[in-house]
Amino acid sequence: MATKGLKSIAPVPTANDFLDIVLSKTQRKTPTVIHKNFKISRIRSFYMRKVKFCQEAFDEKLSAILTEFPLLDDLHPFLSSLMNVLYDKNHYKLALGQLNTCRHLIDQVAKDYIRLLKFGDSLYRCKQLKRAALGRMATIMKRQKDPLAYLEQVRQHISRLPAIDPNTRTLLICGYPNVGKSSFVNKVTRADVDVQPYAFTTKSLFVGHLDYKYLRWQVIDTPGILDHPLEDMNTIEMQSITALAHLRACVMYFMDLSEQCGYTIEAQCKLFHSIKPLFSNKPVVLVVNKIDVTKIDDLSPENQALLSEITSKEDVLLAQVSCYSEEGVMEARNTACDALLAHRVEAKLKGTKVKSIINRVHVALPKARDDVQREPFIPDIVKQRLKATMQRHDASDPNRLRLEKDIEAEEGGPGVYSIDLRKNYLLKDDEWRYDIVPEIWQGKNIADFIDADIAEKLEALEREEEKLVAEGFYDSEDSWVDSEYEDDMAREKANASKMLINARNRSKHNHPTVPRTATTRTLSELSKSLSKAGYDPSRIQERAAILAQVVGSKRKRREDDDESMEDAALSDDETSDVDTEAENNDTMLVDRASPSKRLRVNSDSKSAFLVTRLDRKAKTNRAVMGMSTRQQIDRARKLSMLQQRRFKKAGRRGEADKHVPDLKPKHLLSGKRGFKANRR
Repeated sequence: MATKGLKSIAPVPTANDFLDIVLSKTQRKTPTVIHKNFKISRIRSFYMRKVKFCQEAFDEKLSAILTEFPLLDDLHPFLSSLMNVLYDKNHYKLALGQLNTCRHLIDQVAKDYIRLLKFGDSLYRCKQLKRAALGRMATIMKRQKDPLAYLEQVRQHISRLPAIDPNTRTLLICGYPNVGKSSFVNKVTRADVDVQPYAFTTKSLFVGHLDYKYLRWQVIDTPGILDHPLEDMNTIEMQSITALAHLRACVMYFMDLSEQCGYTIEAQCKLFHSIKPLFSNKPVVLVVNKIDVTKIDDLSPENQALLSEITSKEDVLLAQVSCYSEEGVMEARNTACDALLAHRVEAKLKGTKVKSIINRVHVALPKARDDVQREPFIPDIVKQRLKATMQRHDASDPNRLRLEKDIEAEEGGPGVYSIDLRKNYLLKDDEWRYDIVPEIWQGKNIADFIDADIAEKLEALEREEEKLVAEGFYDSEDSWVDSEYEDDMAREKANASKMLINARNRSKHNHPTVPRTATTRTLSELSKSLSKAGYDPSRIQERAAILAQVVGSKRKRREDDDESMEDAALSDDETSDVDTEAENNDTMLVDRASPSKRLRVNSDSKSAFLVTRLDRKAKTNRAVMGMSTRQQIDRARKLSMLQQRRFKKAGRRGEADKHVPDLKPKHLLSGKRGFKANRR
């Protein structure tokens, strides 16, 4: 079982969430209405059903947890040891055992109270028994707070573990911290392991994958190991030891000859001999890293002797790499992969499974009866055909059969030559091979609508046109339009004239016969005309001056109102004076909010009325009233937009729309509850 099978475990709820799930489900899935006037058998079955359903819900949830979490004895030894290192095997088994005991206790409680409910003599007695049963189940479940929390932490950590398959082809990288293990994994795989210039950057197992000889390989980067007893190793180092002990892989032991990792060559060789028992029955590759800084030839004789002591063994291969310059990285990878493939084949041949297959396979080898050489008999016709075939494909023969590859080479090679697929079409007539394939559009063949002689006909028309031009046919002013065409043109012209007359007649409706612009006269022209006729134009000139002054003041007032942002209302004193005057004169003020109103007094009536003319366009902008600077206006607009953003998000919902949030779901509040609202 690979670690990817452990990632599908469902989340484990807490004890309180467990109770909410089970008790709310019991409330929703069972009847809620019972009366004391019902038969006692019906009352008993009602409460027995609730107790039984609650017990089954607890059993279902607990069984799902116990089933999804794997048993350590059923896992691969590597996964079992890894979980022991990470989560403590005893603590893990104890948590699962407590949940299993909890399940049995809840089953026993339900069984006991169902037996008591069979003898309930009233609704009150049955209800109390049901309440006691559910209460005891809830108490038992609350005691499982710590096991549930522990299992949830284990599930979360398992989901973050890399997907390691213990049975596939694996390269296992180990060694002291900061010797270049993670850099090598990043170079040969698609993994992205964090690389830093300090020790123990890698604190857990990391997996990368590569392809070699059309096979998928997994490369495991282990945390660094220090040379001290097994009892003194921490959890980080024990992960590496577990992988070395249980995985059938090719071990690549990394060494740093430059000693930039902080450990001497002697210490690195000593660690190799300390963990060498874990390398049994595994191919081992000693990878000497950082050769761009220090090579083997640059070492002292003592250090070279320590290396030769390791590499002198037959089962240890040597590889020199530099992850910085990528020198020898691929060679080291290929060496390790080839060694593992050879080891796996050798292990299969040594196994008993191969022997059982070989015992059932018998290869018969004929024995010679004499010394006479008996050549195999080949018919002459076969020899002739074979010889003719060889001649046809002989490269030195100029008359040999030309292949498509030869034609491609003669025509410019790949990318230039385009193969002719039509020459091998099997048709009834070979002349049809290069015919144009019909193009169908809207169910019709386009070729049927193409005139094959169109080019000749066009050429003949052009020659005829040139002949007419040369003869001066187009030089005469008379047109050669036929009579039918002339009739059509005359008819269209008559219709156009009629339409023009109708349009003019329609435009005269609801309009003065003479436009006002034609009767416009200036004051000077009018004065001259009146003076010439013997009239005095002084009164007309005075009235015109008064009207011009009124129009100018109105225009100026309108411009001032548009540009100004001050309040144009009447002051309180002026308003009170006008009110007092209106009361004394029995007048009515229609609108006193604007100072630009013209008052008209009706002198015929006994009481004078103040009549105002209400302009349709507002004199002031209410959005900017009370603000004197541009900054205040901009800030007010921003605040207005922020206030409206909430309503715009809600669409048509506004402030007046009532909204009742669903703070408590219906399934927790439905049913008969009695006095307490939170009772289930």
